[in-house]
Amino acid sequence: MTIATAGAKRRERIVSAWSFDVFDTFLLRACTTSDGVFERTYELSGISRTCPNVSKSFVQHRIQAEARARRTAKQKRGASEIHIGEIYSYFPFRLFGLARHHLSDLVESEFAAELELCRANPDMLRQYLDMKRAGHRVGFISDTYWDSGRLARLLRACRPGLDWDFLYASCDHGSGKSEALFAKYLSEQGIDASVSFHVGDNDNADIKGAKRHGIRPRYYPQATQQLASMFQRETAVFELLCEGAPSRLDHGARTLRRMVAARSAERSAAFHLGLMVHGPMLTAFDAFVARRCDEVSGPGRRVKVGFLGRDGFLSHRIWQNLHGMTSAYLEINRRVSLIASADTLQPLADLLANIVKIDAPIFADMTKTMTPRIARFFASSPDGIVTGKEIAEALPDLMDAGEIADLAAGLRARLIAYLRHVIPGFDDCTDLVLTDLGYAGSVQKAMRRVFDLEGIPIRLHGTYLMSLDDAFHDLPEGDSAVGLISDLVVTPHIKRMLVRNAPMLEQACCSPDGSVRDYDGDQVLREVNPRPASQIALAAEIQAGALAFAENADRVALEYGLRPYAVTEVAARWCMATVARLLLQPDENELALLGAFLHDMNLGTNTLVPMIDGRFIRRLITARGLSAACTLAGPPIWLGGSFSALSPSYGYFYLLFGANRLPADVFEDTPCGLVQIGLFRADGGATLETVTVHRTGLGELRLRVPISRDIGIAAVALPLPKFAPEGLLHDVTMQSGDDIRDAAESSDVVGIAAESLVYAGVQRNGAHYRTENDDACLLIPVVPMTHDIAIYSVAITPHGPSLK
Repeated sequence: MTIATAGAKRRERIVSAWSFDVFDTFLLRACTTSDGVFERTYELSGISRTCPNVSKSFVQHRIQAEARARRTAKQKRGASEIHIGEIYSYFPFRLFGLARHHLSDLVESEFAAELELCRANPDMLRQYLDMKRAGHRVGFISDTYWDSGRLARLLRACRPGLDWDFLYASCDHGSGKSEALFAKYLSEQGIDASVSFHVGDNDNADIKGAKRHGIRPRYYPQATQQLASMFQRETAVFELLCEGAPSRLDHGARTLRRMVAARSAERSAAFHLGLMVHGPMLTAFDAFVARRCDEVSGPGRRVKVGFLGRDGFLSHRIWQNLHGMTSAYLEINRRVSLIASADTLQPLADLLANIVKIDAPIFADMTKTMTPRIARFFASSPDGIVTGKEIAEALPDLMDAGEIADLAAGLRARLIAYLRHVIPGFDDCTDLVLTDLGYAGSVQKAMRRVFDLEGIPIRLHGTYLMSLDDAFHDLPEGDSAVGLISDLVVTPHIKRMLVRNAPMLEQACCSPDGSVRDYDGDQVLREVNPRPASQIALAAEIQAGALAFAENADRVALEYGLRPYAVTEVAARWCMATVARLLLQPDENELALLGAFLHDMNLGTNTLVPMIDGRFIRRLITARGLSAACTLAGPPIWLGGSFSALSPSYGYFYLLFGANRLPADVFEDTPCGLVQIGLFRADGGATLETVTVHRTGLGELRLRVPISRDIGIAAVALPLPKFAPEGLLHDVTMQSGDDIRDAAESSDVVGIAAESLVYAGVQRNGAHYRTENDDACLLIPVVPMTHDIAIYSVAITPHGPSLK
């Protein structure tokens, strides 16, 4: 009986509480990172007007001032907790045209920025109110330089009428959560730690700090490690490619992505990629298309919107989900539109010139013709296959204008009949918004010619995710073309780097069906989709993630008070950063996920080419240098992915090159010495030749050895002790051509198999080697030559002294 009475009294004394961290837990900010508050302070304070374009300097000085204030407080008081006024006391006022008496103005500007950017986290608010209704004491414990009075104002500004049982600001108590603030809270409030909880985002202060005092922690991370890494790379890309633009004030776009991710169930890696990358990108694009439709509309105008297949497939699905059935999915590609628009041979010749290789059956399927002249042309080529350039140059001798005119007229009639079927009210339409990923508007221009030839007065308005804006200088009056990521967002040089890598984006956004080749009434006649079924399934999973983001974005944005797409310029810059980060700085998980993708050329051929080939890029760097690899036109298709597959640092070099931040005199080859090499002929004779050794910006050594077929060289001997006694052998490559210049400029680089190399007097362990004596050498066998000249290139990273 006595025991029971004592237990009841003890239970009466138990006080249970739930404490919440404030910033990045109960309150979220509508900016990329917490120092977005400082960037907004720069704008609100008026310094942006008196000292324009120095927001980065302002933000960094604000961060440095806080660091100095904390160091000083630690030295003087033994604790690093400080008030906001102490921070600004270390700020360089004069640098920004201010005086010391402006300190309070800066404090007020920063607090105004907090009021503007902070939002109550609905998830935390629900939990807070639930705990309060359940009878627990609730309140806040924050490591902050805002005192409790300001903190209270901020909390109630974000949630009017909010009340609490306790509120602790670390600056008021001279101690943070990692130190004695939790102990003070428990003591003053009479809280029983064992039945109390603390919710926060900081592993050290909130989680470990609570545990040390017996409080049960609840971790609320801002983002997963993978997502945080993605965001960090996006910021780096943004600051490099959008120099001078505010890099932290995104109107809540990143916060929206974090919240959608937090509310989404764990799914596949492909789904997550679509959820966090393709979904945000295309949802921003969707808002841009909707705004463009509004701009095109007006009195007497009947506007229709059509999404061009195949690359506009995912954008169309998002539009359908968000806007209903107010659009058409138009299966029109470059090949069909160009042929349908032809009244001379030139459009067909232009189309063929872009095809890598083509055979007679495919040509016949494209043109619906196969005359004896054309058949003989293909039959005269090896295996009946010619390059697109060859057939384009021969076209005037193979077809006449009448044949192409008849071909075009028939296809044009079928195309118009198809449009009348898929676009309700087509004949009453005055303006057609053509929506696509981009880039130079070849389909839009061809459709303009088609409409003109058929006497159709519909105005065409290209609306693209990315636009090569100089391609639209000659649009006829009434037509228009705009890109969300235009040359006002990034420079034309950067834009071309993005477009060069855009096929990876296309693979995830396009239809699972084959490309259109013709029409039969309201039916689309398609080619067989040559992409592997596994790739199509992976793309579908990415699209499912993108659709999930789009379907949830508006609701979550409204709930959190975010407007990420309200200002087109801001949305465009962050959409660009999202796209560019994926295309130019993919992480290892994305490379593993997408590395096996193949690209179908989509020009009436069944050609599939690899998206990624890091080994080829390595060989090309060995043979021709970094700049040549960065400007490669042909496969691999995903150049940014190929560089990143080689190494993250090479991926970043490629990004720097595209941003025009890679000086040739730093990263290109520089002569650093001469060395004699041995050339051994097949007849047993040998000669010595002197070649130049080059050093790259990365410290590698390059040797390039030209060989003539007439001399009959069987092997090349490199005296390793003379220029690199120890090191890593990266590659031995071979190029060929009809003369030295052709061979040196050739991108057809062949790697010499490592097992065919002969090491004499050399210890080897994988790529690493060490010479054992001064006579050691590397013997490179010369493969049978198909051209007059071959150039053998060797890339070595020396260890220790080199070039004796």
